[in-house]
Amino acid sequence: MPTITFEGQEYFCAGDETILECMTRHGVLLPSSCQSGACQSCMIRALEGTPPPESQSGLKDTLKQQNFFLACICKPTGDMSIGLSSVSPRKTVKVTEKELLNESVVRLRLERPSGFSYRAGQFINLLRPSDELTRSYSLASIESDDFLELHIKRVPEGKMSNWVFDELQLGDDVVFFGPAGDCFYISGRIEQPLLLVGTGTGLAPLYGILRDVFSHRHTGPIHLFHASLATAGLYLEQTLRDLHAEHANLTYTPVVLHGEPPEGGLQGNLVDIPSHVLGSLSGYRVFICGDPAIVNALRQKCFLAGASMQDIYSDPFVFSPHD
Repeated sequence: MPTITFEGQEYFCAGDETILECMTRHGVLLPSSCQSGACQSCMIRALEGTPPPESQSGLKDTLKQQNFFLACICKPTGDMSIGLSSVSPRKTVKVTEKELLNESVVRLRLERPSGFSYRAGQFINLLRPSDELTRSYSLASIESDDFLELHIKRVPEGKMSNWVFDELQLGDDVVFFGPAGDCFYISGRIEQPLLLVGTGTGLAPLYGILRDVFSHRHTGPIHLFHASLATAGLYLEQTLRDLHAEHANLTYTPVVLHGEPPEGGLQGNLVDIPSHVLGSLSGYRVFICGDPAIVNALRQKCFLAGASMQDIYSDPFVFSPHD
């Protein structure tokens, strides 16, 4: 009988029993609802051991890669250690670079701890050492970089962002834990067309994903739309234009809601632009990051334009008024 380890306790799983049935029999109540693999409310993570492929049915590839599975349809074939989430230890690193990308966005580069593994597009949780104020920021760096890169937007009266802008200095210590998130690129299907859409510092994970895509020699067409209220809010324009010049399969389109767009850009509502420019999105893999309302509207718009929901990855930035 396989042994299931959960929160330090061991439980024996009967021959034809699912993990959810096993834990329920032992008096451990895991989140669940439909018990048929449809609602995904019983999704948990294998910390040790390999979940059977059928227990990952219907999950996105990024979740499968992180060993998530559905307890209600998982009949283990060997011992497993499971958890509702994987909490990583805190790490203390130094600030190695700080640079303004525009008047309201700063690029922060941190030391990369030895052995720290992540996927471009995931996020880490940054802590202010003095009081442990915590905020989540997406990684714009990729696995081959020897640093971790964050793009942080100054928020009026924001506790964390104003501390980063006004007080944090090169050589200072910061603390973080992570990574987390499932908005990242999975290698394979290198001819598949890709759509990357973001607002504001939603460009950070998209920039990391874009660099990761190129490191895997993706050959399919890649369309990047980055939007801001006005041209002044855009950043990394020249860097993205240089990438466009280096890679024939990349199209970069800056978008502004108000005023004159930059050269090669568009003016209008970002939600409507990708499907208007590209037409059908059938067969596309889509990455959407930034303002939650826009992300949610774009998810629906891309789905209605033909993209499979399994191929739509998103990271809505939920801002606290005191970020």
